[in-house]
Amino acid sequence: MPKIAHSEDVILAPVLTEETWRQMEGRKYVFRVALGANKIEIRKAIEELFKVKVEKVWTANIKGKPRRERMNQLHGETSRWRKAVVRLAPGDRIEMMKG
Repeated sequence: MPKIAHSEDVILAPVLTEETWRQMEGRKYVFRVALGANKIEIRKAIEELFKVKVEKVWTANIKGKPRRERMNQLHGETSRWRKAVVRLAPGDRIEMMKG
């Protein structure tokens, strides 16, 4: 995989679900990241974008789920994606929803 140049290309979007809101209380944040991003790139991107200190990074590759259109016999899959869970240093926070 080619190296990713910018932090904005590594971190694609936050994953905001009920479970991830609960994890935020424990200093863990979940992001959708580029498929080719490794843990070191993810750590650097989070620290650069949000000005926080990252303690640990966990990653997971999420497989696409099979889907088909109701009336037609068209079959396909949702896109596969990569998830990163990052734990921040004590005292650091990321404001997910501003305004």
